[in-house]
Amino acid sequence: MQNISWLLKMAWRDSRKNRSRLFLFMSSIVLGIAALVAINSFGDNLTTQINSEAKELLGADVEIESRNPIPDSLRQFLSELNIEQSEELSFASMVYFPNTGGTRLVNIRAVEGDYPFYGQIVTTPKQAAEEFYLQNNALVDQSLMLQFNAKTGDSVKVGDLSFLIAGEVNKTPGQSAITTTVAPPVFIPLSQLESTGLLQTGSRINYKLYIKFPEGVNYTTFFKEKLEPRLEKEEVRYDDVEERKEELGDAYSDLTGFLNLTAFIALLLGCMGVASSVQVYVKEKVQSVAILRCLGASSSQGVWIYLIQIFFMGLIGSLIGAALGTVIQYYLPQLFKDFLPFEIELFISGFAILQGVVIGVITSVLFALFPLLQIRKISPLKVLRASFEPEQKDRMKYFVFFLVVLFIFGFSFSQLRDWQNALVFTIGLILSALILFGVGKLIIWLVRRYFPTGSSFVVRQGLANLYRPNNQTLILVITIGIGTALITTLLLSQDLLLNKVKMSSSANQPNMVLFDIQEHQVNELTEMTIADSLPVIQQVPIVTMRLASLKGRSVDELKNDTTTNIKNWVLNREYRVTYRDELIESETLIEGEFQGEVQNSNDSIFVSLDKGLSEDMKVDIGDPITFNVQGAMIKTYVGSIREIDWQRVQTNFLVLFPEGVLEEAPKFHVLLTRYEDVNQSAAYQQKIVKKFPNISIIDLDLILKTLDEVLGKISFIIQFMAFFSIITGIIVLIGSVSISKFQRIQEAVLLRTIGASKKQIIRINLMEYFFLGSIASLTGIFIALLATWALAYFSFETAFVPNFGGALVAYIAITGLTVLIGLMNSRSVVNKPPLEILRKEV
Repeated sequence: MQNISWLLKMAWRDSRKNRSRLFLFMSSIVLGIAALVAINSFGDNLTTQINSEAKELLGADVEIESRNPIPDSLRQFLSELNIEQSEELSFASMVYFPNTGGTRLVNIRAVEGDYPFYGQIVTTPKQAAEEFYLQNNALVDQSLMLQFNAKTGDSVKVGDLSFLIAGEVNKTPGQSAITTTVAPPVFIPLSQLESTGLLQTGSRINYKLYIKFPEGVNYTTFFKEKLEPRLEKEEVRYDDVEERKEELGDAYSDLTGFLNLTAFIALLLGCMGVASSVQVYVKEKVQSVAILRCLGASSSQGVWIYLIQIFFMGLIGSLIGAALGTVIQYYLPQLFKDFLPFEIELFISGFAILQGVVIGVITSVLFALFPLLQIRKISPLKVLRASFEPEQKDRMKYFVFFLVVLFIFGFSFSQLRDWQNALVFTIGLILSALILFGVGKLIIWLVRRYFPTGSSFVVRQGLANLYRPNNQTLILVITIGIGTALITTLLLSQDLLLNKVKMSSSANQPNMVLFDIQEHQVNELTEMTIADSLPVIQQVPIVTMRLASLKGRSVDELKNDTTTNIKNWVLNREYRVTYRDELIESETLIEGEFQGEVQNSNDSIFVSLDKGLSEDMKVDIGDPITFNVQGAMIKTYVGSIREIDWQRVQTNFLVLFPEGVLEEAPKFHVLLTRYEDVNQSAAYQQKIVKKFPNISIIDLDLILKTLDEVLGKISFIIQFMAFFSIITGIIVLIGSVSISKFQRIQEAVLLRTIGASKKQIIRINLMEYFFLGSIASLTGIFIALLATWALAYFSFETAFVPNFGGALVAYIAITGLTVLIGLMNSRSVVNKPPLEILRKEV
């Protein structure tokens, strides 16, 4: 106890003249902790909100969903259990606003009953949600109303029927602003759906049944024992309150986990600044430690004195960061508002604060251990012989490095919940730091080895500062480089996603798709398209069917066989199939031989399968497959396997039939065309919707704008978090300059003593920070290009086309910022009179 008391007193006394420097150690980690606490506290708020509002987000106790009409037997079963029911049919369709002539693909939701049972559809006016289904009225999404300048009382045409707009939809259970941006909803009464004429062959209708349990039943017991077995027997999808909680919880946990990693990077950058500052700090304490050793203190006591200082500075910094993070979390709902399906009620999370403080203290101490270990090697002889240098090898550093890596992996695993992704993150971070460290070392070696002795005085001095004692090359290259890599990777990744879609619509590729075209509409639609000077790039018939048997075994038999490795989606899905006599540009034959036509009705039918489908079906060339084509059984054989480029705007199909088989089957058609002018597209869409209201149109230009908007919002959130890394890098830069200020003052005085002017010294500093900023930002951009290439190749599966313009902007901005900060912090260097140093009054 006496020893601990002595260590605390020594740490306190030694800190008296160094508290400004210790404050810099502390400030380096504040923003990283603030970001962690803000995100974790916000995540705790989200979890609490989801748990308390799960029923309101689902709108019912259970949501039953199917691609086929809900069986009457299931409806009867639910009625017998006294369960309330509310039905919804939803599908994509065009709507037409007569007042403005606007058209748009929307999500039609035809509902009846008391949906939602929990929560409410928020509308303007308020009573519109309760009354619209009683008459020929519609509710239109608020963003859609604004887009087409519509107002309550106007009309909107859905299919063959015009509806009066009874109100605008502000909020629906479980829907966020982002989902309505992609597919804005239009509510109509289910009783009027058939009159719209939209229920035709090929319509992709999603059938939903919302149910509410009787009052007083035990939710879990009632669902597990009475309802769930029947739902599984009927082979319908269902979503209950607990599952919705889990789905939403996992989704937002993944988001906050990813953002926590960006905050953690900011913290690690700050800790690197701590390590660098402590390195310089320890060098200045060599004599003090040597004197303590002469007085009988052990080497470990010397370490503990400065470790205690770092511990308390880390603790104070973490507490300040936690307080700042608590304040920041109150601004996060505004940042996330487009992604949340509810309004969040905020509270302060004690666990998030405790977690942030603990992480801050651990990381600051871990990173400070690297330079502090040098104290163990300081000999008492240093007091008498300043040149004495003991053997510096210390295997303990490897153990500390292992602890740091283990801590980074453990934290990333706690956020990503997947050891492989956590390992990739850890290795990526370490490789980035090693690359930047190697570049820094290489620059120092190159400048020393090939020093430009013939250059001007300013250039020589600026370059020499890169390797002189107390140089900042390594720490600034690492911290600024990692911050640059993070920001640039985010920018390049966003461009990559947008370019992936843009490339698919480039050149002569179609940028408009018309679907749900009925057989009797094909010829007239083709004529209208050509008359409007639009090309008919593809016109494709589509037949719907289901799988009946695989390799002689029925689907029911395969479902009951638990030993088979066939994927469930293969057995349950509805297949949309076409027929043609040749492959198209997006298809590559990789196995077998494609048969494009069946000459005789008695001939065997050889189909072509997508590579992924054949793997999940566990079939090879020649294996038999029987399809149920709307009641007719057609036996086929696997004739070939194709690899499909799904990124191209083409009518790609998992199963391709030859001609001569499906021509007489009920079918619908898809037409692909391309427009060059937006006005031409709008006029064409208006004609089609007026003439054929059942036909839906996908405008790729609108998709691009929507995707750009969504990615922009996501990118802004991520960049907001990455901004903490940049600010932390700036703080580290300021700290590094301040820590080495005494060395700079000495150099400046010596230079001015031999005749250098203030302007020359400023230009020397400018040259130094320009080199540092350039090296760090260019290396960070190089790492970002590597990371974006890996994302393009492994995750996005698209061609890597780097945005060098964005990279150039990042280079100019970060290099300029480095120069500016460096010069601002170096003002006192050039303003000190030479006599201050010569008289040792500094």
